[in-house]
Amino acid sequence: MEIIRSNFKINLHKVYQAIEEADFFAIDGEFSGISDGPSVTALTSGFDTPEERYQKLKKHSMDFLLFQFGLCTFKYDHIDSKHITKSFNFYVFPKPFSRSSPDVKFVCQSSSIDFLASQGFDFNKVFCSGIPYLNQEEERQLREQLDEKRAQANGAGAPTKCPVTIPEDQRKFIDQVIEKIEDFLQNEEKSLDLEPCTGFQRKLIYQTLSWKYPKGIHVETLETEKKERHIVISKVDEEERKRREQEKYAKEQEELNDAVGFSRVIHAIANSGKLVVGHNMLLDVMHTIHQFYCPLPADLNEFKEMTTCVFPRLLDTKLMASTQPFKDIINNTSLAELEKRLKETPFDPPKVESAEGFPSYDTASEQLHEAGYDAYITGLCFLSMANYLGSLLGPPKVCVSTRSKLIEPFFNKLFLMRVMDIPYLNLEGPDLQPKRDHVLHVTFPKEWKTSDLYQLFSAFGNIQISWIDDTSAFVSLSQPEQVQIAVNTSKYAESYRIQTYAEYVGRKREDKQVKRKWTEDSWKEVDRKQPNMPGPRSHTNSFTATGMIGKRNLSPDPGESGSEDRELEGISDSELEQIDSCADPLPEGRKKAKKLKRMKKELSLAGTVADGPAVLFEVPDTW
Repeated sequence: MEIIRSNFKINLHKVYQAIEEADFFAIDGEFSGISDGPSVTALTSGFDTPEERYQKLKKHSMDFLLFQFGLCTFKYDHIDSKHITKSFNFYVFPKPFSRSSPDVKFVCQSSSIDFLASQGFDFNKVFCSGIPYLNQEEERQLREQLDEKRAQANGAGAPTKCPVTIPEDQRKFIDQVIEKIEDFLQNEEKSLDLEPCTGFQRKLIYQTLSWKYPKGIHVETLETEKKERHIVISKVDEEERKRREQEKYAKEQEELNDAVGFSRVIHAIANSGKLVVGHNMLLDVMHTIHQFYCPLPADLNEFKEMTTCVFPRLLDTKLMASTQPFKDIINNTSLAELEKRLKETPFDPPKVESAEGFPSYDTASEQLHEAGYDAYITGLCFLSMANYLGSLLGPPKVCVSTRSKLIEPFFNKLFLMRVMDIPYLNLEGPDLQPKRDHVLHVTFPKEWKTSDLYQLFSAFGNIQISWIDDTSAFVSLSQPEQVQIAVNTSKYAESYRIQTYAEYVGRKREDKQVKRKWTEDSWKEVDRKQPNMPGPRSHTNSFTATGMIGKRNLSPDPGESGSEDRELEGISDSELEQIDSCADPLPEGRKKAKKLKRMKKELSLAGTVADGPAVLFEVPDTW
């Protein structure tokens, strides 16, 4: 089902109902680019640590815009032994709700836009009909602005008890307005339209009328077809004035709810606590949180905490397909090829059917790079692999539950693309730390190419090179005992330098500690120089009011091919009540860490998630 701005409100209850009924969801996104600086190869070094990968993606990918979000819900019909699906394809765009709304800046990558255009992507639907949205901080600020505006508006607060000070250059204007109102009050007209004027002049009018005419009139600002704002004055009694104020307030709240827009869908998914499935989904998750929840935190551990708070259970089908027992029987884990492979022996494709009123997808037509379709086949891939695990049991299990021990090892582990020895980012604990005692860190002149590195290490047999930037790279040797020999050869070299991976990490840690100490000492010096001020004082408070509203923002890389053809497809990848059970606002930030832990315990009630480890297989500690 295609959802755009014009049909979002009327269909939102269908989205909520699908989320409430579903056993699990599959998601996918399409974005305006991949990397705003380095190439994809540089952005994804083979020896990144999870922290380094997170920092790279946060720095170079978050200024892009998610403008299509795919959601497919799956519910198992036990009577007919089939899964009922409901697919949604949302076009989203941060259209400003009002003049005070965030005016979002985002970037586009020409190769990604060109690629999506070649796939028939309709950009007009994004920019002309995209569903608006606000993150939580933006919503909070706008609600505060509305409350403040209402308090200042006519009749919402106490009347002004003293005359307003009118600037000299505005006195004539205000006198003319008063004259018009006096004439209006003497005639039989019901309303008076004042000429369009500036925001400052409107404020003066409100304040003057609140003092001069505390009762008997209602003052409201309206907008003409030409977007010109003007004041309309009506004759009302006190009861009518209050009724109009309530209507105005209700309308403003409804408009603000409309501005929150697509974020309400993300809130509903998060509040359900159900399994969310994606393919190569790290960037999908990062962008979804960044764009619809709040800007990403600086620290990886805080990101993990935030992610499991928003999405208590995630599963990455690319990681699942890359792990035993699938690793030996699946050669290509890109989404399109994976979907094809899982239709063949030894796999048994799940029986699925679209719900009444929802369009069905034909996988033979391969509507790749439409987010709703990609979400749909991601869900199919998960079901095929989960049911294959069930077939290995005795007796075989036809349909594996989303809370089964069989898939428990994959929960909250997100695939790390092109990292040689760390297969996943672990959202629920420490990440793997391989020894890397066979890895060298090499620095060299900017003019060097890959061939120069191969020539430098020609005496050491097979090597693997992973570029870091223009002047450094990691080189992995086949034998760890060769490492010290290679380091010794560079002692007297002038143009390059070789150090062990352990030395490289140690130096980075030292540099970081020195930088932190320098920063702390600098602040101590600032505090020492601060003049003594009476009364309590906190130096930190003056520096912690950092704005939460950040830029919001990936799309497949058309340059990738072969077995990694869609490594980044995870990237590419009427009225309603103001408050309802599906659209409660998400818990805010780090204050909810304790609530997160309680949530995880609640999810394991009734034995649905076993406490012990899965006995069939485990995600390996090393790749």
